[in-house]
Amino acid sequence: MRVAVVWNSDFTGVINRFGQPYPQPPQPWPYHSATRVVAALQEGGHETLLCQGDKALLTTLERFMPPDPQARPSGTVFNLAEGIQGEYRFTHVPAMLEMAGVPYTGSSPLGHGLMDDKVISKTLIHSGGLPTPNFRVMRRGTESTGDLRFPVVVKPRHEDNSFGLQLVHEPAQLRQAVEVIETQYAQDALVEEYIDGREIHVALLGNAELEVFPLVEFDLGEGKTGLLTWEAKYLAAVQPPQICPAQIGSSLATLLRDISVATFRACQCRDYARVDLRIDRTGQPFVLEINSMPGLSMHSAYVVAAMAAGHSYSSLVNRILDVAQTRYFGIGSP
Repeated sequence: MRVAVVWNSDFTGVINRFGQPYPQPPQPWPYHSATRVVAALQEGGHETLLCQGDKALLTTLERFMPPDPQARPSGTVFNLAEGIQGEYRFTHVPAMLEMAGVPYTGSSPLGHGLMDDKVISKTLIHSGGLPTPNFRVMRRGTESTGDLRFPVVVKPRHEDNSFGLQLVHEPAQLRQAVEVIETQYAQDALVEEYIDGREIHVALLGNAELEVFPLVEFDLGEGKTGLLTWEAKYLAAVQPPQICPAQIGSSLATLLRDISVATFRACQCRDYARVDLRIDRTGQPFVLEINSMPGLSMHSAYVVAAMAAGHSYSSLVNRILDVAQTRYFGIGSP
């Protein structure tokens, strides 16, 4: 099968520079999974192409997977594109593919859009009866915390990868933290109560039937106020150890799995996703957020969990592709 792996590493392929650009990390990315995904697909026997999710994408795809005379899709996209600029960037490539009639892995524009707006996704989670920290949306001049308890976590409403994540201990610091979000990211700030406790990530694979991989715990250190910042996620020197499977009692583990599956459904995800939770000191779990395109680097919690479930890297990538193909075409590839 022809499989194009679409990502964003070159941010020049646009008509105009307009709208909020994709944030640049505080340091260069230490690794990226795109080339490893390509190798895994080749190991699975697929013909591959690595290409940019930019204005030339549809032309590139039409050359690589020319239309079939019988009007059946002639290839599939393995989508790793996080966008270049503008609003709801994760939705851009899936929307292009929907218009062009190209099957792809992962969530639809709707699912990515709901994930990309943390306020909307948290509202859906809360309305579904699932636990999530109390929160408010703030901008400069509206920093009233109401009944929120300090410390609080301040983050951009629409970013991923822990960009802009801040921990605020007292009201006097809140105005500056909100101003940083508004100035650097041109968007509202999501302010939510900090949950002091254990951080657990739950990796999910599937659609009608969801496979829940072994739970991953980030060891943040006893007695320390820990946040998974960009550096803590991606820089080996400061990355907290990952424990998989997490040492959690069976009843609580079942509850975490059930909450994660319900979150996946509430936020309209497809194929694969990762749910990030905290367990407070009393044992109460809280959903922090859901990631509709979890990282697939060898160091990522999603891959660590899949390998604990018995996957190799190659079998995981090819399984994600198979899950998407089954969703589109039923059992087996077209």
